Amino acid sequence: MSDHPLLDTIESPDVLRRLERRQLPQLADELRRFLIESVSKTGGHLSSNLGTVELSIALHYVFDTPCDRLVWDVGHQTYGHKTLTGRREAMATLRKFGGISGFPKRSESEFDTFGTAHSSTSISAALGMAVAARAEGSRRHSVAVIGDGAMSAGMAFEALNNAGDMGGLRLLVILNDNEMSISPPVGALTRIFARLMSGSTVSAARRAGGRVLGVAPPMLELARKVEEHVKGMIAPGTLFEEFGFHYYGPIDGHDLDALVPTLQNLKKLEGAQFLHIITRKGQGYKLAEADPILYHGVSRFDHTSGIRPSTSPAPVSPSYTQVFGDWLCDMAARDDKLVAITPAMREGSGMVRFAEQFPSRYFDVGIAEQHALTFAAGLACEGMKPVVAIYSTFLQRAYDQLIHDIALQNLAVSFAIDRAGLVGADGATHHGAYDLSYLQCIPNLVVMAPADENECRQMLYTAYCHPGPAAVRYPRGKGMGVAPLAEMQALPIGKGEIRRRGRKVALLAVGSMLGAALEAGEQLDATVANLRFVKPLDRELILELAAEHEWLVTLEENSVTGGVGGEIVRCLEAADSRPRTLQLGLPDRFVDHGEQSQLLAAAGLDADGIVRSIRRSTGEGE
Repeated sequence: MSDHPLLDTIESPDVLRRLERRQLPQLADELRRFLIESVSKTGGHLSSNLGTVELSIALHYVFDTPCDRLVWDVGHQTYGHKTLTGRREAMATLRKFGGISGFPKRSESEFDTFGTAHSSTSISAALGMAVAARAEGSRRHSVAVIGDGAMSAGMAFEALNNAGDMGGLRLLVILNDNEMSISPPVGALTRIFARLMSGSTVSAARRAGGRVLGVAPPMLELARKVEEHVKGMIAPGTLFEEFGFHYYGPIDGHDLDALVPTLQNLKKLEGAQFLHIITRKGQGYKLAEADPILYHGVSRFDHTSGIRPSTSPAPVSPSYTQVFGDWLCDMAARDDKLVAITPAMREGSGMVRFAEQFPSRYFDVGIAEQHALTFAAGLACEGMKPVVAIYSTFLQRAYDQLIHDIALQNLAVSFAIDRAGLVGADGATHHGAYDLSYLQCIPNLVVMAPADENECRQMLYTAYCHPGPAAVRYPRGKGMGVAPLAEMQALPIGKGEIRRRGRKVALLAVGSMLGAALEAGEQLDATVANLRFVKPLDRELILELAAEHEWLVTLEENSVTGGVGGEIVRCLEAADSRPRTLQLGLPDRFVDHGEQSQLLAAAGLDADGIVRSIRRSTGEGE
């Protein structure tokens, strides 16, 4: 017999909406068990999805999806939503090559009304949908679900500011507060308040109650306690009401008896509504409740025993992220001017040890990439040495600040750009496929790409010593197994190296492509060069190779459109050097999710694919 008989009957929200309300708690229990079992087999985001089980059920139960538009911010908490919208069996393929995405994706389902994965976009998108509905004369609803972390970003407040100024909208913003910044309210009275009172109503009651309680001295202590409790409940509501929203909550986001009636009441209202719910990451799975960070993003594991520390020997070589984290601590011990900045990616960027050892020099600015860069610029103006650790895909969000606030003023800010190239299971929204294209055109900026772990350490030091802005971009995962040397030496700016001598064909590899280039070079008896610097390019080396070879082949784990290969061709044309060229890189399309090795092979960027492309181009066949 199935462990989730009721869930097995839910092929779409239409079926869900035919259930009696008393059946919903059973459905929530079954959905939670299903997600634990499913994610333990595929890997993925677990804690956040366990926290939105009841919310997913309530939204599809109350609203007429997909006619009513549902937008999930970030989107990593949508596994329950996917399961309830006809993708239960497809969950076995989650984040796998050719399988379903770990994020909402419009091309995957009509219920995924807006693709998300980067933070704080939901309110803007839902507002656009609500305005379109108003223009059409439609009465459909637009709902944005946003977490407390994403709510801290400027874009979310820009959208609130815009939305609060508009009338005639059927817009609901749900704040999913899972950090326990406000204690979860309990009891029947709380549910009644949540359903019937807005923030302004309760605020008026608080003022009146304070005056009455303040009259009698014996009641002062009670008045103080009531004041503190009501302040905690009202303060957020006051903010959102000032934006022009009607605020309700906070309510327990795991209590379907509170959640469903509240949503039903809000559905009847016109105007911009704001519902604040309290949820718990990892809800219903004790191991994830105890350590929601450990269970935030997981690989495959035994859900009965949980994630266990690895008993396998430590890897011979560290990941690039670890190389950065170690270098950061070593450099900070040498130079007290070093400060490190991350936009809410401490663990992912390898900064945990630095944050513990140098807390006064560690700045997590939250999901605020634009602020992070201009904050770094201000520090650099005063002689500090800021290092910004950021994922390639998130640096895109601060492009103007990179150009206007840092490069234009030639400020000494170092960038450690992690997750460059193909990242794997997170897919198109998280691949670092464009950084070389958008970085190499910026004046004053030095751009480096290490081919191994030791080169990464030396490049980080080179960037730090450079008197202007400099960036080191490196991939997710491990390198070639070259142990980083303790000694640090600055590399000569703009100089590459030849790693293998061959004939006829020269391969010019950027960073992570060197390993595959060396393998291909062996099969082709080709020369292999490690470019090291994307900006400035080693023009002397490029022209030397052009003079000695019939073919120059450029290799980059970056979009071939606007990439390094095109800049090398321009360099050759400027020098009137005309060897035959072949540019290999990521295709001019968005690359889906899968294992890194699968994606590289599909793009023709593994050794075999490189050899095939070169033989086809040179006419030597397979």
